[in-house]
Amino acid sequence: MTPLRRRAVLAASAAALPLFALRSRPANAAEFSFKLANNSPLTHPQTVRQLEAVARIKEATGGRVEIQVFPNNQLGSDTDMLSQLRSGAIDYFTLSGLILATLVPAASINGIGFAFKDYDAVWKAMDGSLGAFVRGEIGKRGLVAMDKMWDNGYRQITSSTRAIRGPDDLKGFKIRVPVSPLWTSMFEAFGAAPASINFSEVYSALQTKIVEGQENPLSLIQIAKLYEVQKYVSMTGHMWDGFWMLANKRSFSNLPHDLQEIVARELNRSALDERADIAKLNDSVAADLKAKGLEFIEVDKPAFRATLRKAGFYADWKKKFGDQAWGILEGEVGVLT
Repeated sequence: MTPLRRRAVLAASAAALPLFALRSRPANAAEFSFKLANNSPLTHPQTVRQLEAVARIKEATGGRVEIQVFPNNQLGSDTDMLSQLRSGAIDYFTLSGLILATLVPAASINGIGFAFKDYDAVWKAMDGSLGAFVRGEIGKRGLVAMDKMWDNGYRQITSSTRAIRGPDDLKGFKIRVPVSPLWTSMFEAFGAAPASINFSEVYSALQTKIVEGQENPLSLIQIAKLYEVQKYVSMTGHMWDGFWMLANKRSFSNLPHDLQEIVARELNRSALDERADIAKLNDSVAADLKAKGLEFIEVDKPAFRATLRKAGFYADWKKKFGDQAWGILEGEVGVLT
């Protein structure tokens, strides 16, 4: 075969190959590249611990798995990112169970008012049978939930007009709540006047007295500077919320089993580290808020729960969640209805 003929044959053979076969992966490129998104600032313990997790994953897999973290809603709102997770545009995403409930109704069950008396009760349930049940429901929607939830915190009530010590103090109280039936129905059961307002508008709503108060974890009260327009913070701990570490099922299943185990192990390890961070942060935040002038009020928690029971709040939500889910919840925290 002449040199000219040989070159022609080689060129024809190369042209017949698929385009991807002509591209070689750089020697230092990861075999699997993923995106992880959250709605927390870069300095928040959730983001810090996720960055540590992805670094450990890269090292433990010998560089085969690389995950890029996109914090602080860089890839969109929570609902936007949930859609992206489902489509596969995002591979991992930490999301509140109360927001995930738009897709997985059972995911909001951890937000039932005054269900968990303390963090020991929270983690016993969410690391136990209740968490396992919710993960099963999440799995039916094409997502994978890691075993360990990340902490968002207990929610407390702030006010500019009155100290909330018991349920009677909430009668007629104008309070901002997130756009969620669970929040609205709970405060209506107390006889309050809940107003669904997006968080971006909370400060101005408090400042202009559209509402008298609001409810959020202490860390968010600090970050949003709500202490500037509020006088009291009542330590109701009326609702606990956490974040599920979610994965797109197709993306996660495409990983070899040994790599799946490494990814899950390191994400769960960082979830436990973040829980400890939030516990420490809560102590320092309380001291800072007191120094900024907020008056802390201890409350009669059993009286709040009794009021919800009498108003039919627990009975109504038992019907909505169903006997199975409610039975698991009460098996962890005791009888509510």
